[in-house]
Amino acid sequence: MLCGGASRARPATGETQQIADEVKPQLEEKEGKTFDVFTAVEFKTQVVAGTNYFIKVHVGNDEFMHLRVFKSLPHEDKPLSLHGYQSSKTKHDELTYF
Repeated sequence: MLCGGASRARPATGETQQIADEVKPQLEEKEGKTFDVFTAVEFKTQVVAGTNYFIKVHVGNDEFMHLRVFKSLPHEDKPLSLHGYQSSKTKHDELTYF
């Protein structure tokens, strides 16, 4: 991995699902709707002054979204923040930096 570059895509873990679940209300507010299905599928990380998580989330049917979530350094004691998202994604769309 390059310094500051994103990791390779890996299957989602329990921790990845917890991160997605924590920012789900932020996404629902931005989209103006609720998601009955919200399953993290895969993720990449990027170490910055904290960690960016790029998470592919299945939101029902054949629909997926890509989330960019920022996790601050532990001593900052800040909540997770949804820094961006992309909708209208498919299962096979590659997670990329955005």
